[in-house]
Amino acid sequence: MNTTDAGSPAVAAGARPFQDPPDFSLVLGGPLYQLLRRTRLSDDALKLQRRRIIVISLFAWLPLLLLAAASGTLLGGDTKVPFLMDVEVHVRFLVALPLLVAAELVVHQRMRTVARTFRDRELIPESATPRLESAVASAYRLRNSVSAEVVLIAIVYLLGVTIVWRYYTALETSTWYATQAADGSHLTLAGFWYGYVSLPIFQFLLVRWYFRLFIWARLLWQVSRIELNLVPTHPDRVGGLGFLSNTAYAFVPLLMAHGAMLAGQIANQIFYMGRKLTDFHLEILLLVIWAVFLVVGPLLVFSGQLAQTKRAGLRDYGNLAQRYVRGFDAKWVRGPAPADESFLGSGDIQSLADLGNSFEVVKGMRIVPVTKEAMLQLGAATLAPMVPLVLTLMPLDELLRKLLGIVF
Repeated sequence: MNTTDAGSPAVAAGARPFQDPPDFSLVLGGPLYQLLRRTRLSDDALKLQRRRIIVISLFAWLPLLLLAAASGTLLGGDTKVPFLMDVEVHVRFLVALPLLVAAELVVHQRMRTVARTFRDRELIPESATPRLESAVASAYRLRNSVSAEVVLIAIVYLLGVTIVWRYYTALETSTWYATQAADGSHLTLAGFWYGYVSLPIFQFLLVRWYFRLFIWARLLWQVSRIELNLVPTHPDRVGGLGFLSNTAYAFVPLLMAHGAMLAGQIANQIFYMGRKLTDFHLEILLLVIWAVFLVVGPLLVFSGQLAQTKRAGLRDYGNLAQRYVRGFDAKWVRGPAPADESFLGSGDIQSLADLGNSFEVVKGMRIVPVTKEAMLQLGAATLAPMVPLVLTLMPLDELLRKLLGIVF
């Protein structure tokens, strides 16, 4: 079996996924994936990404442009927010949506060997291999579930559109998609397409990512229930799990999509509701914390085993060091030095240094398989789409002068 068969019925039924090659894809499956293959918007390995992005983005955005033009709300009319001036809708469908689609190929390519790496590094005991295979097969079944995606669609229409968009994100003023009246707001023709086609497409892709992150967290949790062969002196400082830290970078496009969504909403609030960027510091902070947790949170399931490995390593290497330094002390310090052996160039000195280095590695073990640098970079990726909003606080030339003053 090859990785392009990951969405096949055999795997979905629980076939052994660790046959040649033992890869796992978090995104290579599900009803939408099969639909994209049949419509030639994707191949078996999620290629044709550019075609997929263009078609999906235009299907969501282009009808809005045409309908708004037909109703006279493209640039003006009786609306306070014409279509072409609605920053949020353009950012949502021309920036965030492409990022959500592009993230699939990045995640597939960067994370497909994770399950294999557990086995190649002999982190999984031979006796526990069936448990790992069972966990991966269970993840396949969830990923390929038709009923799961049907539930996601229901959530989008019952919660995402009816409640979240109508009451929390829609602007409370006359716009190209809704007009205000005494009895409430009324959707325009473009608004109906926006609320019941374009927005659900975007929200479905978003909640589908949350579902995939749930599958990923569940898989890692099941693996963490296995007693892993962690080595406290491994130079990655996480017992051999350092490769998991690299998986965090695969989700950078997803985090940038989150940042773009909030940036679009804030931009509309600034331009049309008289708000300031500084009014949203709490929302921005919460988004960064949430986005980083989405990626780092699943890795916390290994903290227990890492902490236990560190404690055992400190105890074992501490005992070993105690025995060695006692022998070293008795031989070279307190006892008579061997007449036939010179202290200079003795291997005992190098062994003592090596043992000290090993103990420092154990002492420096982390209990989370991700670095602070990785978390900072994830936070920066989330904030990146909001950088242009700084221009709403000061003119560009003034901002450049301040930056140059800081640098030079």
